[in-house]
Amino acid sequence: MRKPFQGVVNIIRFNWHFYAIAFMLLLVIVLTGNQFSESKHTIIFAVALLAMFSVLTSLAVSFYVYDLSGFYKMDWIKAIPTESIIVNINAGFDETSNLLKEKFKDAELVVFDFYYPAKHTEVSIKRARLAYPPFYNTKQILTNHLPLTNDSIDNIFVTMAAHEIRNEEERTLFFNELKRAVKPSGCIYITEHLRDLPNFLAYTIGFFHFYSKENWMTVFGNAGLTINQEIKYIPLSQYLF
Repeated sequence: MRKPFQGVVNIIRFNWHFYAIAFMLLLVIVLTGNQFSESKHTIIFAVALLAMFSVLTSLAVSFYVYDLSGFYKMDWIKAIPTESIIVNINAGFDETSNLLKEKFKDAELVVFDFYYPAKHTEVSIKRARLAYPPFYNTKQILTNHLPLTNDSIDNIFVTMAAHEIRNEEERTLFFNELKRAVKPSGCIYITEHLRDLPNFLAYTIGFFHFYSKENWMTVFGNAGLTINQEIKYIPLSQYLF
């Protein structure tokens, strides 16, 4: 079970250095503003307020998405028959395997992690991995090779992880592997933030870490995947194949 405020607390906990830098800059701006003329001081103070508003807005949106939206109740998942095989893939931080195991107790759950410290250098992921050890029996994999036989998996989940594959060609190879492994009657669930206006308003320059819907459509198309359904948890998008 997820705890109240777990999502937004984790964001602050794993990215505290960003908030510390932002706070120090705001403090410097406010303390040194009176050294300028009144008009410049007003402008500087307005910039400081705007920056503070941006930080608070991103946290408020994150609180809604990760704590209030109900996304982690996973009611959006189609009915999964007992004795199904579920694969859950993450990029170093796994928030969903325990939830999937709890929700589908009779299914076989296989967990993969394509995180590699030399390639994925974000300090936030390192902190997250220290706070949340990998799910039991998680297997380390390469994005271009899943240790799965063809047409063998009922459901595959990739929750807010695929964007960490920064190279488009590599992402396409990854999705080719997903398509190869899933049964014709199976389903692939992809959840991602989008590089769009709502996410820009929520996260400002942070939205550059995401990819546009058009980019995802290109990757999906190049992998031969067809979207069965799109669900919006603003500002999250989820694609079902």
